[in-house]
Amino acid sequence: MTDRPRTPLPTRPVRDSLRVRAGDGPEATLELDLPAGAETGLLWLPALGVAARHYEPLAHALAETGIAVARHEWRGLGSSTVRASRACDWSYRELLVQDLPASLRAARAAAPQVRWYVGGHSLGAQLAALALAFEPEDLQGLVIVAGGVPWWRHFPPGRGLAFRAILGMLRPLLAATGHFPGRRLGFGGREARGVMRDWAASAISGRYGSAATGTDAEAALAAVQRPVLGVWFDQDALVPRAAFDALLDRIGGRDHAVAVFGRDELGGLAADHFSWMKQPGPVARQLAGWLHARA
Repeated sequence: MTDRPRTPLPTRPVRDSLRVRAGDGPEATLELDLPAGAETGLLWLPALGVAARHYEPLAHALAETGIAVARHEWRGLGSSTVRASRACDWSYRELLVQDLPASLRAARAAAPQVRWYVGGHSLGAQLAALALAFEPEDLQGLVIVAGGVPWWRHFPPGRGLAFRAILGMLRPLLAATGHFPGRRLGFGGREARGVMRDWAASAISGRYGSAATGTDAEAALAAVQRPVLGVWFDQDALVPRAAFDALLDRIGGRDHAVAVFGRDELGGLAADHFSWMKQPGPVARQLAGWLHARA
């Protein structure tokens, strides 16, 4: 009797943690989920004030489908070696020019066979779009989850006017505290003054300025010719559909796909800005299917 060839047992993704040092000094941990033989990966950028560890379930769910995931940590949060204060400040420029390239280099070194896409949640989605716009040759495409241009006019009239009034109070608050005390205010985390000023500038004007990199951000976004997947939740009060559509519309190219999630698609969870993170399986399957289709 001849032995039958044995079917190899599936291997679990390798999980690793790398310390990444930005060009100007601060360090943070890059969490990696690397499935055996993975050829496609997603560099994931968290929402404002959200540490990378909160996306562990999403990363694991994607890795189980064969997608490699590298979870970037924002400067000032979680594993970062710095915290925002009057003496320690930064802006979109440091996030885009120093931190994200360092994480991408580390992910590439750990998995050189992987073709990396960039994606994110909320503010992470906006900065992912800008990262792709400024370094299009380094990234294969973009995933936007609950992200949008935060222009106050994209909100329903009453809420939009209230939002505009709050934006007017932001600069005096930052001057008084030296940072943004998001935990106390119930929005974001302990954020740097520069980050919040850049965010507020886009919320007031509806446009991305050039201060972050010295490049015309709007023109760079329009020049992008990479595929884009956008995911929107139909109960998301923080990102109205108009804001979501505006972000996708800024990005050039024609290969844009949109997935809309309601309560039914999320298995009964509220289809809002954060609830999907509790049980990210449906969103992970949507992302994985799109990414595998482009492998």
